Amino acid sequence: MTAKGLVLFHGAGGDKNHPLFLALTKELAIPVSRVDFPYRKKGPGRRPPDRMPKLMDAVDEAVAAAAKRWKVAAHEIVIGGRSMGGRAASMSIAEGSEVAGLLLLSYPLHPTGKPEKLRVDHFPLLDLPVLLVQGSKDSFGTPAEFAKHMPKIPGDVTELWLTGPGSGHDPKGHDPEIIAAVQEWLARI
Repeated sequence: MTAKGLVLFHGAGGDKNHPLFLALTKELAIPVSRVDFPYRKKGPGRRPPDRMPKLMDAVDEAVAAAAKRWKVAAHEIVIGGRSMGGRAASMSIAEGSEVAGLLLLSYPLHPTGKPEKLRVDHFPLLDLPVLLVQGSKDSFGTPAEFAKHMPKIPGDVTELWLTGPGSGHDPKGHDPEIIAAVQEWLARI
């Protein structure tokens, strides 16, 4: 099955106009919906993110709206996002959202400096294709930590590890590499 669309959710400090999201929208051959979470829609100024249940509801609503707009079934759509957005998408899937795949961009495996507070309990419920794009210098999880926890995901997992300059939590200078990996992965699912 070929994915019929991609719905992306931003990280805690970002919005739907993250440069990588804009580049993916321009370069991918399928429609892309970039979504702002409810707290971001309240206007200018920095606000704390909504709690995870509200974020997950927003994911479900955005997927339903995209499916209707594109005239496709939700199970033909890939969802994901950056950091918190990817986490909310993954947790929505674990709660029963049926989609074609999950794109995790800079997944926050744990809060910075708190490796004991893992965000992996739902991984065994992710039985679908997953693309993880992660910076090797990301303070939210080391390659060794991911190597320990990614096998908990029963779905087919593809990983892209970014190295060199700009390979932290918000990778800089890697957009062409990321876009190519996403295009290749989407063509396989």
